[in-house]
Amino acid sequence: MYFVYDLLILVAGFVLKITALFNKKIKLFIDGRKQTIFKLQQAILKDDEVIWMHCASLGEFEQGRPIIEKLKIKFPTKKVVLTFFSPSGYEVRKNYEFADVVCYLPLDSKQNAKRFLDIIHPQLAIFVKYEFWPNLLKELKNRNIETLLISGIFRENQLFYKSYGGWMRKSLSSFSHFFVQDENSKQLLNSINFNNVTVSGDTRFDRVFEITQQNNKLPFIEEFIDNKYTLVAGSTWKEDEMMLVDYINNKASENEKFIIAPHNINEKDIAELKNAISKKAVLFSEKDIKNLSDYQVFIIDTVGILTKIYSYASVAYVGGGFTKTGVHNVLEPATFGVPILIGPNYYKFKEAIDLVKNNACFVVDNTKDLSLQLDQFYQLEETRLKVGKSAKKYVVDNTGSTAKILNYLER
Repeated sequence: MYFVYDLLILVAGFVLKITALFNKKIKLFIDGRKQTIFKLQQAILKDDEVIWMHCASLGEFEQGRPIIEKLKIKFPTKKVVLTFFSPSGYEVRKNYEFADVVCYLPLDSKQNAKRFLDIIHPQLAIFVKYEFWPNLLKELKNRNIETLLISGIFRENQLFYKSYGGWMRKSLSSFSHFFVQDENSKQLLNSINFNNVTVSGDTRFDRVFEITQQNNKLPFIEEFIDNKYTLVAGSTWKEDEMMLVDYINNKASENEKFIIAPHNINEKDIAELKNAISKKAVLFSEKDIKNLSDYQVFIIDTVGILTKIYSYASVAYVGGGFTKTGVHNVLEPATFGVPILIGPNYYKFKEAIDLVKNNACFVVDNTKDLSLQLDQFYQLEETRLKVGKSAKKYVVDNTGSTAKILNYLER
Protein backbone atom coordinates (compact mmCIF):
# COMPACT_ATOMS: atom_id res chain seq x y z
CA MET A 1 0.00 0.00 0.00
CA TYR A 2 2.91 2.36 0.66
CA PHE A 3 4.01 1.82 -2.96
CA VAL A 4 0.60 2.97 -4.22
CA TYR A 5 0.65 5.93 -1.83
CA ASP A 6 4.15 6.98 -2.95
CA LEU A 7 3.03 6.76 -6.58
CA LEU A 8 0.01 8.95 -5.82
CA ILE A 9 2.23 11.55 -4.12
CA LEU A 10 4.48 11.59 -7.19
CA VAL A 11 1.51 12.03 -9.54
CA ALA A 12 -0.02 14.70 -7.27
CA GLY A 13 3.22 16.68 -7.33
CA PHE A 14 3.28 16.62 -11.13
CA VAL A 15 -0.39 17.60 -11.45
CA LEU A 16 0.02 20.46 -8.97
CA LYS A 17 2.93 21.89 -10.96
CA ILE A 18 0.76 21.95 -14.08
CA THR A 19 -2.23 23.38 -12.22
CA ALA A 20 -0.02 26.12 -10.73
CA LEU A 21 0.29 27.63 -14.20
CA PHE A 22 -3.40 28.54 -14.06
CA ASN A 23 -4.23 28.80 -10.35
CA LYS A 24 -2.76 31.49 -8.11
CA LYS A 25 -3.30 29.60 -4.85
CA ILE A 26 -1.69 26.42 -6.19
CA LYS A 27 1.20 28.51 -7.49
CA LEU A 28 1.79 29.74 -3.93
CA PHE A 29 1.60 26.11 -2.78
CA ILE A 30 4.29 25.04 -5.28
CA ASP A 31 6.57 28.10 -5.19
CA GLY A 32 6.52 28.25 -1.39
CA ARG A 33 7.77 24.68 -1.11
CA LYS A 34 10.76 25.50 -3.28
CA GLN A 35 12.04 27.66 -0.41
CA THR A 36 11.46 25.16 2.42
CA ILE A 37 14.78 23.30 2.46
CA PHE A 38 16.86 26.46 2.00
CA LYS A 39 15.04 28.26 4.83
CA LEU A 40 15.51 25.33 7.18
CA GLN A 41 19.18 24.88 6.34
CA GLN A 42 19.81 28.56 7.05
CA ALA A 43 18.01 28.59 10.38
CA ILE A 44 18.57 25.18 11.97
CA LEU A 45 22.04 24.12 13.12
CA LYS A 46 23.20 20.61 13.90
CA ASP A 47 23.28 21.16 17.69
CA ASP A 48 19.96 23.03 17.94
CA GLU A 49 17.19 21.60 20.08
CA VAL A 50 14.05 21.78 17.99
CA ILE A 51 10.30 21.62 18.56
CA TRP A 52 8.33 21.10 15.37
CA MET A 53 4.62 21.83 15.00
CA HIS A 54 2.63 21.12 11.85
CA CYS A 55 -0.73 22.72 11.02
CA ALA A 56 -2.86 22.19 7.94
CA SER A 57 -3.99 25.80 7.76
CA LEU A 58 -4.91 28.89 9.77
CA GLY A 59 -7.60 27.27 11.91
CA GLU A 60 -5.25 24.52 13.06
CA PHE A 61 -2.58 27.13 13.76
CA GLU A 62 -4.94 28.84 16.19
CA GLN A 63 -5.34 25.49 17.95
CA GLY A 64 -1.60 24.90 18.16
CA ARG A 65 -0.68 28.46 19.01
CA PRO A 66 -1.25 28.31 22.80
CA ILE A 67 1.06 25.28 23.06
CA ILE A 68 3.85 26.82 20.99
CA GLU A 69 3.77 30.10 22.89
CA LYS A 70 3.85 28.43 26.29
CA LEU A 71 6.69 26.09 25.23
CA LYS A 72 8.71 28.95 23.73
CA ILE A 73 8.39 30.96 26.92
CA LYS A 74 9.36 27.96 29.06
CA PHE A 75 12.22 26.85 26.77
CA PRO A 76 13.49 30.03 25.09
CA THR A 77 16.69 28.43 23.80
CA LYS A 78 14.86 25.74 21.85
CA LYS A 79 14.07 26.54 18.24
CA VAL A 80 10.53 26.25 16.91
CA VAL A 81 9.79 25.10 13.37
CA LEU A 82 6.22 25.77 12.25
CA THR A 83 5.01 24.17 9.03
CA PHE A 84 1.80 24.64 7.04
CA PHE A 85 0.23 22.58 4.31
CA SER A 86 -1.99 25.35 2.94
CA PRO A 87 -1.10 28.81 1.58
CA SER A 88 -4.04 30.30 3.51
CA GLY A 89 -2.20 29.44 6.73
CA TYR A 90 1.35 30.15 5.64
CA GLU A 91 0.68 33.50 3.94
CA VAL A 92 -1.03 34.92 7.02
CA ARG A 93 1.43 33.56 9.62
CA LYS A 94 4.78 33.45 7.78
CA ASN A 95 6.18 36.11 10.13
CA TYR A 96 4.87 34.56 13.36
CA GLU A 97 7.14 35.83 16.11
CA PHE A 98 7.16 32.70 18.29
CA ALA A 99 8.61 30.50 15.53
CA ASP A 100 12.24 30.52 14.40
CA VAL A 101 11.23 29.15 11.00
CA VAL A 102 7.84 29.19 9.29
CA CYS A 103 7.64 27.21 6.05
CA TYR A 104 5.56 24.85 3.95
CA LEU A 105 5.62 21.14 4.69
CA PRO A 106 7.20 19.25 1.79
CA LEU A 107 4.99 16.77 -0.04
CA ASP A 108 4.96 13.47 1.82
CA SER A 109 7.36 11.34 -0.24
CA LYS A 110 9.86 9.01 1.45
CA GLN A 111 12.77 11.12 0.25
CA ASN A 112 11.22 14.38 1.40
CA ALA A 113 10.34 12.96 4.82
CA LYS A 114 13.91 11.78 5.45
CA ARG A 115 15.53 14.97 4.20
CA PHE A 116 13.15 17.20 6.16
CA LEU A 117 13.76 15.34 9.45
CA ASP A 118 17.51 15.15 8.81
CA ILE A 119 17.60 18.94 8.74
CA ILE A 120 15.30 19.81 11.65
CA HIS A 121 16.05 16.73 13.86
CA PRO A 122 13.20 17.58 16.30
CA GLN A 123 13.09 16.48 19.91
CA LEU A 124 9.32 16.82 19.78
CA ALA A 125 6.85 16.75 16.88
CA ILE A 126 3.31 18.07 17.31
CA PHE A 127 0.54 17.54 14.77
CA VAL A 128 -2.64 19.57 15.14
CA LYS A 129 -6.15 18.11 14.81
CA TYR A 130 -6.06 15.73 11.84
CA GLU A 131 -2.90 15.89 9.73
CA PHE A 132 -1.73 12.33 9.11
CA TRP A 133 1.15 11.92 6.64
CA PRO A 134 2.21 8.25 6.51
CA ASN A 135 5.82 8.67 5.34
CA LEU A 136 6.57 11.42 7.85
CA LEU A 137 4.93 9.48 10.66
CA LYS A 138 6.81 6.31 9.75
CA GLU A 139 10.12 8.17 9.74
CA LEU A 140 9.35 9.82 13.09
CA LYS A 141 8.72 6.40 14.59
CA ASN A 142 11.92 4.98 13.08
CA ARG A 143 13.86 7.79 14.76
CA ASN A 144 12.06 7.42 18.13
CA ILE A 145 10.98 11.05 18.09
CA GLU A 146 8.21 11.89 20.57
CA THR A 147 5.15 12.74 18.52
CA LEU A 148 1.86 14.18 19.78
CA LEU A 149 -1.52 14.81 18.24
CA ILE A 150 -3.29 17.74 19.91
CA SER A 151 -6.92 18.84 19.63
CA GLY A 152 -7.49 15.63 17.68
CA ILE A 153 -10.86 14.71 16.35
CA PHE A 154 -11.81 11.29 14.98
CA ARG A 155 -14.92 10.12 13.12
CA GLU A 156 -16.23 6.70 12.14
CA ASN A 157 -16.00 7.45 8.42
CA GLN A 158 -12.22 7.96 8.50
CA LEU A 159 -9.95 5.47 6.75
CA PHE A 160 -8.57 4.17 10.07
CA TYR A 161 -11.88 2.42 10.76
CA LYS A 162 -12.32 0.77 7.36
CA SER A 163 -11.46 -2.89 6.68
CA TYR A 164 -8.94 -1.73 4.07
CA GLY A 165 -7.40 0.97 6.27
CA GLY A 166 -4.80 -1.15 8.05
CA TRP A 167 -1.83 0.72 6.60
CA MET A 168 -3.23 4.01 7.88
CA ARG A 169 -3.97 2.51 11.29
CA LYS A 170 -0.33 1.52 11.39
CA SER A 171 0.64 5.19 10.91
CA LEU A 172 -1.17 6.06 14.14
CA SER A 173 1.32 3.91 16.08
CA SER A 174 3.86 6.70 15.52
CA PHE A 175 2.05 8.91 18.04
CA SER A 176 3.37 8.83 21.59
CA HIS A 177 0.10 10.27 22.83
CA PHE A 178 -3.23 11.50 21.49
CA PHE A 179 -4.91 14.55 23.02
CA VAL A 180 -8.45 14.52 21.63
CA GLN A 181 -11.37 16.89 21.79
CA ASP A 182 -14.11 14.51 22.90
CA GLU A 183 -14.99 11.15 24.40
CA ASN A 184 -16.19 9.80 21.05
CA SER A 185 -12.71 10.29 19.57
CA LYS A 186 -11.18 8.44 22.51
CA GLN A 187 -13.58 5.53 22.12
CA LEU A 188 -12.86 5.29 18.40
CA LEU A 189 -9.11 5.13 19.07
CA ASN A 190 -9.67 2.58 21.82
CA SER A 191 -11.67 0.45 19.38
CA ILE A 192 -8.56 0.00 17.21
CA ASN A 193 -6.35 -0.67 20.25
CA PHE A 194 -4.88 2.75 20.88
CA ASN A 195 -5.14 3.49 24.60
CA ASN A 196 -2.56 6.28 24.91
CA VAL A 197 -5.36 8.81 24.71
CA THR A 198 -6.42 11.76 26.86
CA VAL A 199 -9.63 13.73 26.39
CA SER A 200 -8.19 17.22 26.81
CA GLY A 201 -10.65 19.29 24.83
CA ASP A 202 -9.79 21.85 22.18
CA THR A 203 -6.87 24.25 22.70
CA ARG A 204 -8.71 26.87 20.64
CA PHE A 205 -10.83 27.66 23.68
CA ASP A 206 -7.69 28.73 25.52
CA ARG A 207 -6.59 30.77 22.53
CA VAL A 208 -9.87 32.62 22.03
CA PHE A 209 -10.25 33.26 25.75
CA GLU A 210 -6.74 34.79 25.80
CA ILE A 211 -7.84 37.12 23.00
CA THR A 212 -10.35 38.76 25.33
CA GLN A 213 -7.50 39.67 27.68
CA GLN A 214 -5.53 41.59 25.04
CA ASN A 215 -6.02 45.07 23.62
CA ASN A 216 -8.69 44.75 20.93
CA LYS A 217 -9.22 48.45 20.39
CA LEU A 218 -9.60 49.61 16.76
CA PRO A 219 -10.29 53.36 16.62
CA PHE A 220 -11.44 53.30 12.97
CA ILE A 221 -14.11 50.68 13.84
CA GLU A 222 -15.32 52.87 16.70
CA GLU A 223 -15.52 55.81 14.31
CA PHE A 224 -17.59 53.76 11.83
CA ILE A 225 -19.95 52.23 14.40
CA ASP A 226 -20.67 55.55 16.07
CA ASN A 227 -22.28 53.78 19.06
CA LYS A 228 -24.88 52.02 16.89
CA TYR A 229 -26.12 48.43 16.75
CA THR A 230 -23.71 46.49 14.51
CA LEU A 231 -23.77 43.19 12.67
CA VAL A 232 -20.30 41.78 11.97
CA ALA A 233 -20.26 39.21 9.17
CA GLY A 234 -16.95 37.35 9.11
CA SER A 235 -15.36 34.96 6.59
CA THR A 236 -18.28 35.31 4.20
CA TRP A 237 -18.64 33.59 0.85
CA LYS A 238 -20.85 34.65 -2.06
CA GLU A 239 -23.78 32.56 -0.78
CA ASP A 240 -23.60 34.34 2.58
CA GLU A 241 -23.18 37.75 0.99
CA MET A 242 -26.23 37.36 -1.25
CA MET A 243 -28.45 36.97 1.84
CA LEU A 244 -26.72 39.77 3.73
CA VAL A 245 -26.99 42.18 0.81
CA ASP A 246 -30.70 41.41 0.42
CA TYR A 247 -31.26 42.20 4.10
CA ILE A 248 -29.15 45.37 4.02
CA ASN A 249 -30.81 46.69 0.87
CA ASN A 250 -34.41 45.83 1.72
CA LYS A 251 -34.88 45.28 5.46
CA ALA A 252 -32.24 47.10 7.46
CA SER A 253 -33.00 50.12 9.56
CA GLU A 254 -30.92 53.27 9.06
CA ASN A 255 -29.76 52.83 12.66
CA GLU A 256 -28.08 49.48 11.94
CA LYS A 257 -24.44 49.25 10.90
CA PHE A 258 -22.84 46.36 9.01
CA ILE A 259 -19.26 45.17 8.82
CA ILE A 260 -18.50 42.49 6.23
CA ALA A 261 -15.14 40.69 6.19
CA PRO A 262 -15.15 38.38 3.13
CA HIS A 263 -13.20 35.12 3.08
CA ASN A 264 -11.79 36.01 -0.34
CA ILE A 265 -10.56 39.56 -0.76
CA ASN A 266 -9.57 39.68 -4.40
CA GLU A 267 -10.28 43.04 -5.98
CA LYS A 268 -12.96 41.81 -8.41
CA ASP A 269 -15.09 40.10 -5.75
CA ILE A 270 -14.79 43.04 -3.38
CA ALA A 271 -15.91 45.44 -6.11
CA GLU A 272 -18.90 43.23 -6.95
CA LEU A 273 -19.92 43.09 -3.30
CA LYS A 274 -19.69 46.84 -2.85
CA ASN A 275 -21.62 47.53 -6.07
CA ALA A 276 -24.42 45.17 -5.00
CA ILE A 277 -25.10 47.20 -1.84
CA SER A 278 -27.51 50.10 -2.28
CA LYS A 279 -26.66 51.68 1.10
CA LYS A 280 -23.52 53.80 1.57
CA ALA A 281 -20.57 51.40 1.70
CA VAL A 282 -16.87 52.00 2.32
CA LEU A 283 -13.80 49.76 2.04
CA PHE A 284 -11.08 49.29 4.64
CA SER A 285 -8.60 50.38 1.96
CA GLU A 286 -10.46 53.71 1.77
CA LYS A 287 -10.74 54.34 5.49
CA ASP A 288 -8.04 57.02 5.70
CA ILE A 289 -9.73 59.28 3.15
CA LYS A 290 -13.35 58.90 4.26
CA ASN A 291 -15.50 60.03 7.16
CA LEU A 292 -16.40 56.52 8.32
CA SER A 293 -19.35 57.51 10.50
CA ASP A 294 -21.20 58.64 7.35
CA TYR A 295 -21.37 55.07 6.04
CA GLN A 296 -23.68 52.19 6.90
CA VAL A 297 -21.61 49.30 5.51
CA PHE A 298 -17.88 48.72 6.05
CA ILE A 299 -16.23 46.08 3.84
CA ILE A 300 -12.94 44.76 5.23
CA ASP A 301 -10.70 44.11 2.22
CA THR A 302 -7.73 43.03 4.33
CA VAL A 303 -6.85 40.14 6.66
CA GLY A 304 -5.73 39.72 10.25
CA ILE A 305 -8.14 41.99 12.13
CA LEU A 306 -11.44 40.09 12.10
CA THR A 307 -11.03 38.74 15.63
CA LYS A 308 -10.68 42.25 17.04
CA ILE A 309 -13.63 43.45 14.97
CA TYR A 310 -15.84 40.76 16.55
CA SER A 311 -15.32 42.49 19.90
CA TYR A 312 -17.46 45.37 18.58
CA ALA A 313 -20.32 43.19 17.31
CA SER A 314 -23.88 43.30 18.58
CA VAL A 315 -24.53 40.14 16.53
CA ALA A 316 -22.16 38.04 14.40
CA TYR A 317 -22.77 36.13 11.20
CA VAL A 318 -20.04 33.55 10.53
CA GLY A 319 -19.73 32.51 6.89
CA GLY A 320 -18.96 29.22 5.21
CA GLY A 321 -22.11 27.41 6.24
CA PHE A 322 -23.34 27.23 2.63
CA THR A 323 -20.08 25.76 1.27
CA LYS A 324 -18.90 22.14 1.11
CA THR A 325 -16.12 22.78 3.64
CA GLY A 326 -18.52 24.21 6.20
CA VAL A 327 -18.76 27.08 8.63
CA HIS A 328 -15.71 29.04 9.75
CA ASN A 329 -14.58 29.81 13.31
CA VAL A 330 -17.57 30.45 15.59
CA LEU A 331 -15.46 30.62 18.76
CA GLU A 332 -13.99 34.03 17.93
CA PRO A 333 -17.32 35.88 18.25
CA ALA A 334 -18.50 33.56 21.03
CA THR A 335 -15.60 34.51 23.30
CA PHE A 336 -16.77 38.14 23.21
CA GLY A 337 -20.29 37.16 24.27
CA VAL A 338 -21.84 37.74 20.86
CA PRO A 339 -24.92 35.89 19.49
CA ILE A 340 -24.03 33.99 16.30
CA LEU A 341 -25.81 33.15 13.05
CA ILE A 342 -24.51 30.50 10.63
CA GLY A 343 -25.50 28.56 7.52
CA PRO A 344 -26.65 24.90 7.58
CA ASN A 345 -23.34 23.08 6.96
CA TYR A 346 -21.82 22.99 10.44
CA TYR A 347 -21.96 19.30 11.42
CA LYS A 348 -18.20 18.71 11.13
CA PHE A 349 -17.52 21.25 13.86
CA LYS A 350 -18.15 20.23 17.45
CA GLU A 351 -18.05 23.78 18.77
CA ALA A 352 -20.73 24.89 16.30
CA ILE A 353 -22.90 21.88 17.19
CA ASP A 354 -22.53 22.64 20.90
CA LEU A 355 -23.30 26.34 20.50
CA VAL A 356 -26.44 25.52 18.51
CA LYS A 357 -27.54 23.08 21.23
CA ASN A 358 -26.89 25.77 23.84
CA ASN A 359 -29.07 28.28 21.96
CA ALA A 360 -26.08 30.56 21.56
CA CYS A 361 -25.86 30.05 17.80
CA PHE A 362 -28.71 29.93 15.30
CA VAL A 363 -28.88 28.29 11.88
CA VAL A 364 -30.36 30.15 8.91
CA ASP A 365 -31.23 28.31 5.71
CA ASN A 366 -32.28 31.25 3.55
CA THR A 367 -32.82 35.00 3.40
CA LYS A 368 -36.17 34.78 5.21
CA ASP A 369 -34.57 32.96 8.17
CA LEU A 370 -31.79 35.51 8.32
CA SER A 371 -34.22 38.43 8.34
CA LEU A 372 -36.33 36.90 11.11
CA GLN A 373 -33.31 36.26 13.34
CA LEU A 374 -31.76 39.67 12.73
CA ASP A 375 -35.06 41.45 13.35
CA GLN A 376 -35.44 39.59 16.65
CA PHE A 377 -31.95 40.45 17.85
CA TYR A 378 -32.30 44.07 16.77
CA GLN A 379 -35.62 44.55 18.55
CA LEU A 380 -35.06 42.44 21.68
CA GLU A 381 -31.92 43.60 23.45
CA GLU A 382 -32.53 41.45 26.53
CA THR A 383 -32.77 38.30 24.40
CA ARG A 384 -29.63 39.27 22.48
CA LEU A 385 -27.62 39.80 25.66
CA LYS A 386 -28.84 36.51 27.15
CA VAL A 387 -27.80 34.58 24.04
CA GLY A 388 -24.40 36.30 24.02
CA LYS A 389 -23.85 35.44 27.67
CA SER A 390 -24.51 31.78 26.88
CA ALA A 391 -21.95 31.88 24.06
CA LYS A 392 -19.26 33.32 26.32
CA LYS A 393 -20.01 30.82 29.10
CA TYR A 394 -19.51 27.96 26.65
CA VAL A 395 -16.01 29.23 25.83
CA VAL A 396 -15.00 29.79 29.46
CA ASP A 397 -16.33 26.39 30.55
CA ASN A 398 -14.17 24.62 27.95
CA THR A 399 -10.79 26.22 28.65
CA GLY A 400 -7.93 24.22 30.15
CA SER A 401 -6.76 21.97 27.30
CA THR A 402 -3.37 23.68 27.03
CA ALA A 403 -2.59 23.03 30.70
CA LYS A 404 -3.35 19.31 30.33
CA ILE A 405 -0.96 18.99 27.40
CA LEU A 406 1.79 20.97 29.11
CA ASN A 407 1.44 18.83 32.24
CA TYR A 408 2.08 15.77 30.09
CA LEU A 409 5.17 17.34 28.53
CA GLU A 410 6.55 18.35 31.91
CA ARG A 411 6.19 14.88 33.39
